[in-house]
Amino acid sequence: MSSAGETSLVDRFTAAVGKLQPDFAAGNDILGLAVSGGPDSLALLLLSAHAFPGRIAAATVDHMLRPEARTEAQFVANLCAERHIPHRILTPTIPIRGSVQLEARKVRYNLLHSWMAQQNIKWLATAHHADDQLETLIMRVLRGSGIDGMSAIRAKRGEIIRPLLGFSKQQLIAYIASQNITAIDDPSNRDQSFDRVRVRHALSHLEGFDVALASQSAAALDDARAAIDWFANDLADAHIKPTHRGSRLDKHDFPNEILRRLVLKSLHLCDPALSPRGEQLQRTIADLKKGKTCTLGNILCVGGETWTFAPAPKRHN
Repeated sequence: MSSAGETSLVDRFTAAVGKLQPDFAAGNDILGLAVSGGPDSLALLLLSAHAFPGRIAAATVDHMLRPEARTEAQFVANLCAERHIPHRILTPTIPIRGSVQLEARKVRYNLLHSWMAQQNIKWLATAHHADDQLETLIMRVLRGSGIDGMSAIRAKRGEIIRPLLGFSKQQLIAYIASQNITAIDDPSNRDQSFDRVRVRHALSHLEGFDVALASQSAAALDDARAAIDWFANDLADAHIKPTHRGSRLDKHDFPNEILRRLVLKSLHLCDPALSPRGEQLQRTIADLKKGKTCTLGNILCVGGETWTFAPAPKRHN
């Protein structure tokens, strides 16, 4: 029999999923779960099993970076088999190289999206929680992120939902302990060469704070980002005009955050793949305000009463 605390946690989880995907509870769709075997994802698995019995499927990605990973994935597979939850172990076909954390993340989501398509799964829940959100906010402050970056981990992005953002890691660990399950301990979570691990270690010395409030701050910033985007899109329709070679912006006396978005939209009409760093974009805007001509990537940007953007002429040797 479930304790009152466990029931409350399941009720909170059910409400969180309902807020992110209001039509899910009344439908027949299957909720996909990304489960690694750590306490966070095991809590996601068990809470989902209690909240939506018979309507979940789980997948575990073995990145093939550690010899123990296959055993850990099989541990999750066994837990799912005991509970009659469909489960797949996903592995990359090409070894992960380069920046391990970044590349592993790309591979993980590619594998999960392929699995979802094969299983006709519309929604994927991941186990990001309130502590993850706070760590991400701190990391992005230290990296000088703007409002887009400070929106941090979004509760819903495309087909991915994160219903645990209102739960602390301690709550999830306690819940798993109450189920008499020992979660997997990933040694990379203690590797101080990773920025996130160092931030996590620093935050572990703070006491008396409700980490779930970080998700409220991130959500407020995401609301502000969405509002600015909405306004900028409206202004773009009125003031950005395509030209035969690129685009022009016929009005630019806007607050910087709006202007930054309008210039980026103008640039993307010339080159959709262009992704300038924040400081590069700001230098370009500063030059354009002075009426200067400059280049950003392969785009020639010309200031003046009207700002124009077009691919730079090719140089002849």
